[in-house]
Amino acid sequence: MIQQILETKEVVKYLQARDLVDRYKKVKNHILAGHVSGAQLRKRKPTTDDIWYFRINKKYRAFAYLDNITLKVFHIDDHQ
Repeated sequence: MIQQILETKEVVKYLQARDLVDRYKKVKNHILAGHVSGAQLRKRKPTTDDIWYFRINKKYRAFAYLDNITLKVFHIDDHQ
């Protein structure tokens, strides 16, 4: 179970610039509470790269590395 989610400074700036902070925090809390299916947390293909992603909203996805119990978000992508 994921116990911590960390973001880079660039990710925080990106979220603030697009007014996604509140929605991101909501999804983050779902993941920390163990509701990963609601956040659509999945391993990205190819699975050998060990990159995970989750849905912020219909348009944006957060990409992260999973390190035991910590999810480290390194990029936000415009999915459309």
